[in-house]
Amino acid sequence: MAETTNTNEIGDLNLTYLLLAQRLVREDVATAMFRLGLSREVADLLGNLSLSQIVKLAASSLFLCRLRFDDQPILSALTQDGKSLPLQQAHAAIVLSGQRINALQ
Repeated sequence: MAETTNTNEIGDLNLTYLLLAQRLVREDVATAMFRLGLSREVADLLGNLSLSQIVKLAASSLFLCRLRFDDQPILSALTQDGKSLPLQQAHAAIVLSGQRINALQ
């Protein structure tokens, strides 16, 4: 029972993520690529999926989104006390942009 509930919740999260990601890609590809950590190829593919393809993909029992909190500098930049919110966000953006560049090399 719990496994079915978890699978359904993962599917719901996947659907929400895919719909949001597709909307971001369709509005501004470059910004979506940066915010979501996507390559151009994945962004183009995501932007062209039909609703039925998104629903089918979302039904996976695996998370389709990637949380980028797996890196200590990113988490630290977002949670550090003493910095103003805009400064924290700018620091996180710098760390994330460096991560994206490294991933492409």
